[in-house]
Amino acid sequence: MKKFEYQIITYPMDKKTSLIAMQDDLNARGKEGWEVVSVSSSEFANIGHTAFLKRAISYEGGTS
Repeated sequence: MKKFEYQIITYPMDKKTSLIAMQDDLNARGKEGWEVVSVSSSEFANIGHTAFLKRAISYEGGTS
């Protein structure tokens, strides 16, 4: 049975964090084996975007 580890990343909603920067960061994490499973955003709470990622891990505890 596959096992997974998870990461939650929040990208603040400000002018410094562009969608291109968010895309570049997610692409870099994708090269490390992370997969985006969901993204949530909240303009009203001024939180920004939150990405939920997962990747498979080996039984020995390392990345598969």
